[in-house]
Parts: sequence; structure tokens; C-alpha cells
Amino acid sequence: MNQQINPVASVPPLPDLLIEPIVRATLAEDLGRAGDITSHAIIPADCYSELFLVARRPGVLAGSDLARLAFQLMDKEVVFEPLLVDGARLEKGSRIARVAGPARALLTAERTALNFLCHLSGVATITAQIADSIAEYNCYVTCTRKTTPLLRAVEKYAVRVGGGRNHRFGLDDAVLIKDNHIAVAGSLTLAVERARAAVGHLVKIEVEVDSLEQLDEALALSVDVLLLDNMSLEQLAEAVRRIDGRAISEASGGVTPESAIAIAQQGVNQIAIGWITHSAPILDIGLDVA
Repeated sequence: MNQQINPVASVPPLPDLLIEPIVRATLAEDLGRAGDITSHAIIPADCYSELFLVARRPGVLAGSDLARLAFQLMDKEVVFEPLLVDGARLEKGSRIARVAGPARALLTAERTALNFLCHLSGVATITAQIADSIAEYNCYVTCTRKTTPLLRAVEKYAVRVGGGRNHRFGLDDAVLIKDNHIAVAGSLTLAVERARAAVGHLVKIEVEVDSLEQLDEALALSVDVLLLDNMSLEQLAEAVRRIDGRAISEASGGVTPESAIAIAQQGVNQIAIGWITHSAPILDIGLDVA
């Protein structure tokens, strides 16, 4: 039975203007130099079909608009009727959308549509699992810049659909001072002072620390966010105590769905996880004949 549930209804869909170039490029990659020679050889030009996108297992839906564009860019006659919206909690067998039109176009676009839908729903699903598990601790899961090349916007969208939050989108929207920046600059203090002098007053400054001594130095500089990298649970608890609300605390490094709860219990504000975007297991979704 389909469930019209959207737990993150405030997440607006990405505009077609943003996602259409991604879908076009992916279709072009698949079509190659001669198009879909299999479908053109087997399917008559006047054959029309009605198909359904169906979830093979439970999860969270994301990427519907990319699937829609994949079909409709192949043929303007294709009708894409969504039966569920992004953010819906899927059951095994849930019908996601009805797709009808020229059969050649439907079969040609099938893999592109499913690649986007399965991957982004997988991102939303694992994000939701972790977000749900730590919700009682007032802690959020956030993604990173560890995204699939050229898919950052849609993968970060899927994280939001799953109930997570986005870290910076690129190198230009926040300062994140990491260990190599500190090593090249000469000191953490010097790195922060240079950053503060160079960027505008609206740009936040985050510093990665891997020891409590570095934490104390960063706190003295009044940075906005502290990235607690690969710290033990005991170190995280002590770091949160020392921060005492003066900055946002963000844990990172080797986080798993199983360890996320223990990390959240230490009182950090956020848990950053890179693999939820680039390595999330896909959600199995198929295209079935009506």
C-alpha cells in the first residue's frame, strides 16, 4: 500500500533548471553515438506502454524529478504521474510513479531514471536511519563535500530529504581550517587570524581539532564551529563540556550507523558523515509493466 508520507515536507524540490543539465548529460552518455539500438530494433515506433516505478524494499524516496526528466527528455509525449513525493517512506511494493508513452523512449530512459532514483533514495534512506536513531539527543547528521563528482547538489538534496543537514556546498561558502592548513600556515592561531582578516563578517569559521589542547586554542579564538576529528567518546564528552555552548560541536571520523548513537549521547550538536553521499547503498527500485 502506498504511503503519502513526507516527513520533511519543508524541503523544496530542486528546480528543473538546476537538474536538467545533469540528466541531459547522463542520457547523452548512455545514448553514445547511435542511440538505443536495442529498443529501436525490437520495439515498433508506434508502440505505447504503461509502466510503474516500484520499490523493491523499504526506504525513503528521493530523486523523483530527475527520473521524470529522464523520461520526458527522451520524448515529450511521455506522461509521468507521481504517486508519491520525495520524502515518502516506502514499503516493499510501493508504487512510486506511473509512466506512460512511446515504449522506445521509456525503455531508453529506464536506466538513467533508475540510476538517479536508486542512488538518491539510498542516500535519503541511510540518512533517515541515522537521523531517526539520534533524534532524541537533539543531534543532527550532516553530509560533507565527499560527494560524487558533478552530483553534489542532488546528493545534498537527498540528505535533506532524509532529515539530515548540509555542510558547506563548496570551498567558497564557509572557512574550514583543517590540519594541512594549520601545518602550512604555521599555527592554528595564525590560520584563524588570517582567515578572519580575509573573509567577510557573514562567513563562518570552522576549525578541525584532533586534541583537547587544539580545542582550547580554537576556543580562545572564538571560532564558530569546532570539528572534533576522530576523538574517542571520552574525548568528545570532555570537548562538549569545555565548549559549553560557545561554538557548534561537530563530530567526524569513521562514523557508522552503529556508532552514531554513542557519539550523539556525548552531547555533540552534529555528526558529519562523508559516506552517506558517495557510498550509500542504493535503494532497489524497478520499472514494471502494468
